[in-house]
Amino acid sequence: MTKHYVLAAGGTGGHMVPAAALATELTRRGHHVALVSDARGVRFPGLFDGIQTHVLPAGRFAGGPLGYAKALREMWRGRAMARQLYRDARPAAVIGFGGYPAMPALLAAFAAGIPTAVHEQNAVLGRVNRLVARRVDAIATSYDRTERLPERLMGKTHLVGNPVREAVLALRSRPYPLLEEDGIFRVLVTGGSQGASILSKVVPAGLAMLPPAFRRRLQVTHQARIEDIDAARALYAEHQIAADLATYLPDMPEQLAWAHVVIGRAGASTIAELTAAGRPAILVPLATATDDHQTANAREMTAIGGARTIPQSRFTAVELAKQMQKLGLDPVALENAAGRARSIGRPDAVSDLADLVESLDAPPARLPVPRRQQKAAFA
Repeated sequence: MTKHYVLAAGGTGGHMVPAAALATELTRRGHHVALVSDARGVRFPGLFDGIQTHVLPAGRFAGGPLGYAKALREMWRGRAMARQLYRDARPAAVIGFGGYPAMPALLAAFAAGIPTAVHEQNAVLGRVNRLVARRVDAIATSYDRTERLPERLMGKTHLVGNPVREAVLALRSRPYPLLEEDGIFRVLVTGGSQGASILSKVVPAGLAMLPPAFRRRLQVTHQARIEDIDAARALYAEHQIAADLATYLPDMPEQLAWAHVVIGRAGASTIAELTAAGRPAILVPLATATDDHQTANAREMTAIGGARTIPQSRFTAVELAKQMQKLGLDPVALENAAGRARSIGRPDAVSDLADLVESLDAPPARLPVPRRQQKAAFA
């Protein structure tokens, strides 16, 4: 039976990628889907092609009393716009993926009696999801343990994992790249969609401290910020390390396919992709992440032996070189680490999430019929 669903997500990649994966799966199942986000979210290239998108105002609670007052006004205005959208579209359910832009859509759904769920990508329940957790009908999580999720809500909590792109999921069927004792050792360095300056400073210097025989084997692909890329390129060249640098890697799944080890942040999408593909990593959690959620994200993968985590305060060239030698000088141990990373991947995340969404049976419509019939938002 064809239904209409609204997906509400904040404008960052961590929220938008799983929302896009669910949109694709629900559309494949014959449903109609619309996205509610902010101006940033609807501009992500290629994620929501063919999906109706709606920009709603949503304030961010910051800046003291005046900032809070402005945010509340924007939230209320966004809620009113979402209610009008629901009158036209009659969604079966509204699914939130976190971020302040998801809040107006969920508030409108509560007022309209529309079933709701939220998906949490991180190992710590995010602020918006914490605010609405008590009122939603279901909570989908990505980790066995989710901090700041009240015990009393476990009855409606479902572990599904964090959906990843199909191109990344396809890597599960490909073996870990062959690593011969004297062969090329491929390193992928990525700091997320915005890059990470500390990686551009520490990684070239750390790799330069490796034994010459190991250093000569390296082939580095490094995503860097535009303001850091020239300095990082010069460091690699100075130490004769083969390296390709770019501010954006459009073929990230293919880069991940050939990587022997990944050095990067511990964002939710990064962890999900590493465990889906089965790639060992050296993780440097973002020190300023809200509630230190990146450190929490890295714990499961680190505990099982699929990654090594270095706090940003201790992420130095010396420490990186030490960890790289431990990983790279034992091909068997490295392949075992890849297998451990893969063992905690959740390849059925998007299917399980779609099943959960479909189970949110919509009650009979409780909204008043518009005085003037308008074209449905999902037509």
